[in-house]
Amino acid sequence: MKLIQIEYKDEMSFKEELKRIRENYAAVSKAIFFQVYTNSVDLAQINMVCNSIASVLPNADYVGCSANGSIYEGRLSSSEIVVTCTIFENPTTKLEIVQYNLTDESAGGVANALVRLIESNPWIKGVALLATIRGMSMSNFSDLLYSARASVHIFGGGAFNVDLNSDSACVFSKVGGISEHAVVLVLLGGDDFYIETTHISGWKPLGREFKVTRASGSLLQELDNKPAFGIYHRYLAIQNDKRFFNNTLEFPFFYKKNGIDILRAPVSCTADGSLVMTSDIEESVVARMAYGDPETILNSVYRDCQKLAEFSPQVIQVFSCAGRRTFWGDSEISDETLPFQSIAPTAGFYTSGEFLRTGGFVNQHNVTLVVAAMREGAPCKSAADFNMGQYALSGRVSMISRLANFIEAATAELASANVSVASLANNDALTKFLNRIEIQKKVQQEVENTQLSRTPFSVLQFGIDNFREVNESFGTIAGDEVLTIVSDTIRKIVREYAPLAIVGRFSGDEFMLVLPGYNEIKALALAENIRSTMSRVNVGTAGKITVSVGITECKPRQTAEMVYARVSKALGNAKQGGKNRVVML
Repeated sequence: MKLIQIEYKDEMSFKEELKRIRENYAAVSKAIFFQVYTNSVDLAQINMVCNSIASVLPNADYVGCSANGSIYEGRLSSSEIVVTCTIFENPTTKLEIVQYNLTDESAGGVANALVRLIESNPWIKGVALLATIRGMSMSNFSDLLYSARASVHIFGGGAFNVDLNSDSACVFSKVGGISEHAVVLVLLGGDDFYIETTHISGWKPLGREFKVTRASGSLLQELDNKPAFGIYHRYLAIQNDKRFFNNTLEFPFFYKKNGIDILRAPVSCTADGSLVMTSDIEESVVARMAYGDPETILNSVYRDCQKLAEFSPQVIQVFSCAGRRTFWGDSEISDETLPFQSIAPTAGFYTSGEFLRTGGFVNQHNVTLVVAAMREGAPCKSAADFNMGQYALSGRVSMISRLANFIEAATAELASANVSVASLANNDALTKFLNRIEIQKKVQQEVENTQLSRTPFSVLQFGIDNFREVNESFGTIAGDEVLTIVSDTIRKIVREYAPLAIVGRFSGDEFMLVLPGYNEIKALALAENIRSTMSRVNVGTAGKITVSVGITECKPRQTAEMVYARVSKALGNAKQGGKNRVVML
């Protein structure tokens, strides 16, 4: 297998290149396959290139798409059009091209058709795809490909435009012509044909977590119950204007999907603050914003290049997100792709989204580098042939990394502080139990749960007998000592006998226990345990104390207020009946 790369200049010189390929390879090759990547969506120009190929090499196959830029010999090309020619030499190698109309409505059918093609053609080892994906979700398409034969590699990219804000893009092929709504599938394989694929991110999660609280398909509507656009506006001062996509492309969402880290960038923002994604995002997903770290990127490139060198490819195809080009800038973007050229001739393009099958799942990526390495026959190189080279990181890059580390540290400290503040707001300072407001919230929650599930729960309320006399005789310090010892004792009882109990300080000397799943019989046994244990506890200066306990089981159709009234009346009856006793209502 050989790869010939051409930077297109004009029709005449291009045809001369094609004639040289015909003279040198047409008679001896198994197949000749062209890939055309163009920054322009000028249909006349695309037709001219395709017609040139067809006129000089009528038996050759070709596919192509519009792109945000092309990769030529491992580096960003300055040419508007780059054409690569793959010469297949092994007699068992097979290649077939199919093209389907692609819309939200047809995507599922296309995926099922591809699965059938793979199952009916056991020679297929890989599928390279070029697709127009802007303005649609590819989730259904990707998910359905899980049922394809597990050994088949699936990889590729979304057509794009040199103008990041333009939705105009196209794909084309010898079998289907030019289309703005299609997917081109290149089926590759044969007895002696081999593929190895990988993907590289290098983007790291940044700052706090956000939970997807409202989403519909590829429309991300709310994060933490607020319009999703708000995080870009609040944290990055990005406006909802025509440059929204440009400004957010370098800061995608980072979350787990199908067992791997996924980056997902919004395509646009609606008037109500919803984010339009290129793939569905599920509610309850926990995501963070991410930033590019050049050192991590290059280290990942180094590791993956070592593995690919051992595979010994003859050709490498790269599908890299336009967001990576934006991040690095044109002067440095080639630093992450040139190392592959030292292993094998490397070509590709900058995409609007990347596809790769990992662990059986076809995942749609953003801001990611997808690499497909191929060869015919046995390996012929060793890992020693790989040369990473040395790439100096600019001062700008170092500053970004340091700022990111600062934000991460500050976020962690703030999260810890928020936990402490929440604890102070929700808990009684002396006993560390929930305060009255919070324990009442728990009662309300259990009432609602009981109405739905019919599962019983009980409430237990106890008060320290003669607590006013303790304060009057020994002072408030002694009173606080009694409250502390009582709360510690309750904590031990709950830990051993009622681990699901929720405890709160209801008032000065009164405590409330919410007992999920407890009927009145179980609640009565726990109440007696508390009463008898307290009567034996030495509370320091005050000596001995007793407690009176009221309990009630929540009945169907009771409100939280009715539960409070019943348990309060039970406690009152216990005190009026002589104290140091339990009353159940």
